Amino acid sequence: MLAITDLAAEAIKSLTTDAELPDGGGLRIAAPSPDQGLELSLAGQPGTDDVVLSGDGVAVFLEPAAAQVLDDKVLDVQPVAGADGEEELRFAIGPQAAAPEA
Repeated sequence: MLAITDLAAEAIKSLTTDAELPDGGGLRIAAPSPDQGLELSLAGQPGTDDVVLSGDGVAVFLEPAAAQVLDDKVLDVQPVAGADGEEELRFAIGPQAAAPEA
């Protein structure tokens, strides 16, 4: 299942608050064409077949194909230099760290 870092959760919370989404709204991740990448958008509610991840006031809706692609991934936020030279934050998908062996 997709993991969400604390930094990504804070960014999602900020985006959904700024967009004045209704209670239960969140970030939706879809894979309209999985080999072409993922599409992120804000949604007032999940789609009919979406997998819903929620906790700590944050909701992420995963379209079924996206849920499959992201099953072993982590959603994070990373600083990137913008076109104007200013630093901006962008969502990033990476592999989940392997659990240490006992």
